[in-house]
Amino acid sequence: MTRGNARELAVHLIYAQTFTGEEPEQLVSARLDKEYYRNLAQESAVYEERPTRTQLAYIDSVVSGVANRQDALNGEIQKYSIGWDVSRISRLARSILQLAIFEILYVEDIPTGVAVSEAVRLAKKYDGDDTGAFVNGILGSFARAHAAGEEK
Repeated sequence: MTRGNARELAVHLIYAQTFTGEEPEQLVSARLDKEYYRNLAQESAVYEERPTRTQLAYIDSVVSGVANRQDALNGEIQKYSIGWDVSRISRLARSILQLAIFEILYVEDIPTGVAVSEAVRLAKKYDGDDTGAFVNGILGSFARAHAAGEEK
């Protein structure tokens, strides 16, 4: 399994959490249970291979991190989604944006460009080219502002 697939699994879990309200640890544990996971492989190729320990640690970390910082992450999305209220952004696009912003802010071994390009890839895959462009615009503005703030 690649880091990209692990990221995609994380988006699925963050998205699922918006519906279930489950605690992140319970959500990850339940969805990555061997039997449950094996059944998901019939629905999506991303579930064909189980995550390694390193990837499980990444998934657990980002899913918990996004859940615990959801208000702050949504605040960042709101700041850069000019003319769009966060509540009007699809849950899936919001989940992708939250993960990318979390990675940029808190995951040191993921370059900003990778977080942005992977978010755009996932948005296009699941929600179409228009959503990919929307996600790219928000994350591009966020990344530039974040980089400018770090240089000061």
